[in-house]
Amino acid sequence: MNDPRDLLLVGIGTMGRPYLDAAARLGLRVRAVESAAAWENRPVDLAERFHRVEGGQDESWARGVSEAVAERRPDGLVAFAEPHVISAALAQDRLDLRGPSLHAAVISRNKALQRATFGAYGVPQPEYLQVSSVDRARAWMLERLPVVVKPLTLVGSEGVELVRTEAAAEDVIARRSGEGAVLVEEAVGGPEYSWEALVRDGEVLFENVTAKETTAPPYFVELCHRVGHVFEPALADRVTSLTRSVLDAIGMRTGLVHLEFKVGTRGPVLIEIAVRTPGDYLPDAIGLAYGFDLYEAVLRISLGLTLEGVVNSRPVSWSATVFPTAAPGTITEITGVPEALEHPDVVRVRLRKGVGDTVLPLTSSSQRMGHVLINASSPEEREKALLHVRDSLLIHVAQN
Repeated sequence: MNDPRDLLLVGIGTMGRPYLDAAARLGLRVRAVESAAAWENRPVDLAERFHRVEGGQDESWARGVSEAVAERRPDGLVAFAEPHVISAALAQDRLDLRGPSLHAAVISRNKALQRATFGAYGVPQPEYLQVSSVDRARAWMLERLPVVVKPLTLVGSEGVELVRTEAAAEDVIARRSGEGAVLVEEAVGGPEYSWEALVRDGEVLFENVTAKETTAPPYFVELCHRVGHVFEPALADRVTSLTRSVLDAIGMRTGLVHLEFKVGTRGPVLIEIAVRTPGDYLPDAIGLAYGFDLYEAVLRISLGLTLEGVVNSRPVSWSATVFPTAAPGTITEITGVPEALEHPDVVRVRLRKGVGDTVLPLTSSSQRMGHVLINASSPEEREKALLHVRDSLLIHVAQN
């Protein structure tokens, strides 16, 4: 019998654990690079060895990955979240392993590099200005209001802020001039979507569009994802043109892509791209909607295994992830969890906060309180399930 293939996973936490389950089904020999913050809860029964990373910077992860590949060359390497992308791509490039490409990884990790690259390739995107400090963009902002201010490397809507008035611009300058380099961009109107795709050697093997709900300005925190969205044919063609031009511009080779865009008066306009697993349990929702395990598919393409008979191109059901919200304050009671779970289309309810915890103003996805996963037989039934969850699952707070 041949030795099992060796897989190295970079970053697991909570949302990445399905990769370990998929690896077990495939009979892979697994090692993982994991953060000190998640160390105590690492699933020791699902990996042969864990390499500990102190700190959360890209450089910290690079050391952990370097130590892991020096110990033994893997046959496949998969990075989970943004801080893991560069370290994984460096190892993939050096060892000639399948991956997005070092070029794609570096560009995806920095929003300013994205804007420069996509501008050169003619990809529809917002007009922008990169500055070393937001106060240096005062004149540019005031001429173009409304605009969006965003950091270069953070994720989960953290630091992304809409500026609509002159007074708001002065407030942002006063609050954020000390944070360093930022992008200031044209505020693109219209509904927001994401595009998730499996790519092998530059070819799109699977793709999905997710329709998004976000909080009202200025912070755009995502509150609901509906996967399997279908555009009318003319707009679908323009979205296809946008996504393929982005893949070409970054030199995408192999892996999972998560691209965000808006559809406004100019048609589809790119917001940003990531070459890693999307957050918010989107792979779980996509897997339910299309009837296959997206985590396993990612492992397969990273190892050069076939996807024939594994991936479906059309939805078989209609799924969503929704994030319960509450006003800022201290949680006094949570009601309706059993009632939410009684609905036949509710797959799971996971809350990260409980009675006595503090609810902060919702300015980034890290401040959300948990999620509910829904899977229904039709878009109409999905909407009924979402309404049921929002009506029944209530988080009561006392204002501080």
